[in-house]
Amino acid sequence: MASDMTIQVGVVYSPTPRDVREIALCLAPGSTVLQAVQASGLLQLFPAIDQQTTVVGVWGRKVSLKQPLRDNDRVEIYRALTVDPKVARRQRFAKQGARTAGLFVKKRPGAKAGY
Repeated sequence: MASDMTIQVGVVYSPTPRDVREIALCLAPGSTVLQAVQASGLLQLFPAIDQQTTVVGVWGRKVSLKQPLRDNDRVEIYRALTVDPKVARRQRFAKQGARTAGLFVKKRPGAKAGY
């Protein structure tokens, strides 16, 4: 339970797809995103996280490491993209083929194309 002298914050990191690590912290009021990330212990657990270049956010919005936190904030540490999303979509589409992908794949028997 958070008292008036602490704020509760969650720090979240996903090292690989479908593997999410969440750390709950109690910090002093006025603590920054950088202090929360350092206090979480995720930097030691995952050395691939570079605290100076890694992009972080609070509740899905990108913020700086100097951003002060409020009670019940969720700090998110983002991984770098390994493949461009546009390239991945093109590759999936090429693999599936034009007839098995898209908005109008499931259509009623006897219906016009596009309906």
